[in-house]
Amino acid sequence: MRQVAELAGVGIKTVSRVINGEPNVTPETAQRVLDAAGALDYQPDLHAGNLRRSDRRTRTLGLLVGSVDNPFSGAVHRAVEDAAVGRGVAVFASSLDDDPQREREAVAAFLRRRVDGLILVTATADQTYLEPELRRGTPIVFVDREPSGIETDAVVSDNAGGAARAAEHLLAQGHRRIAYLGDLRSIQTARERLRGFLDALARAGVTAASVTEDLHDQDAAREALVRLLDAPDPPTAVFSAQNLITIGALHALRERGRHRDTALVGFDDVALADLLDPGVTVVAQHPEDLGRLAAERVFARLDGNDSPSQRIVVGTTLIVRGSGEIPPK
Repeated sequence: MRQVAELAGVGIKTVSRVINGEPNVTPETAQRVLDAAGALDYQPDLHAGNLRRSDRRTRTLGLLVGSVDNPFSGAVHRAVEDAAVGRGVAVFASSLDDDPQREREAVAAFLRRRVDGLILVTATADQTYLEPELRRGTPIVFVDREPSGIETDAVVSDNAGGAARAAEHLLAQGHRRIAYLGDLRSIQTARERLRGFLDALARAGVTAASVTEDLHDQDAAREALVRLLDAPDPPTAVFSAQNLITIGALHALRERGRHRDTALVGFDDVALADLLDPGVTVVAQHPEDLGRLAAERVFARLDGNDSPSQRIVVGTTLIVRGSGEIPPK
């Protein structure tokens, strides 16, 4: 910084004001400082700046998502980054892999780096371990899954409502033997989707043909559906309650040549779903809205909003493409 000041012909305090975006510097002087910084390839030491900055902010957020290789998580991540970049805030991201221990380790790593706020997908059954951080005033927003044991902001999809809509759609096509393929029972969103699905069937006086849970990847989903299709009385329709499960279900239906006579509705959209034949009918979430709203809540808290915690529910959209409209035999 001293070298930048000498080259620009200004004082060190002026360089500090320009680098930190503070007022009371003329445009001409600011440009001289920026030109000097560019010529010297100067990068500010953010950690040193934190020691002097009155708000002690690090201009960073910690983001914990399910898995960065899942398109849903990637969309949430991108939305948070898009909201943060305009504020000069960097996002540290980590994958959860639905491992409670990994969740705690990732959160601890974020906090060691003194992030200004946390946006978390959670796998632990109880998040009371975060209470000390809440008392210290760190904004924490849960995204996709709701917290348990603490009161804080959450931005979630209408999981039960979306699953009910999928079931109602299949019932409307005339199906009565509908199979459910679900994610890990330990995941809160998976439990909500199963609840919505079963409630919709119960309102119609229908019992699920089968309920298969703890299918956490496409291979497990494929194997489970192959077994159901090979049974003496196979389902005429399938609700796959997660995008990777939907991919596994598609493989199973095509392996058994049943993709044109067994209806399928998936929860959450999948890539190229509209290009298949038939196209895949889905109840689409809006992960970009989840990420954007979660980031807005964190920044609102950092800006001084101390209102009671909010639970923001983002609706889902039924996208009709063909697979969910196949009638029963």
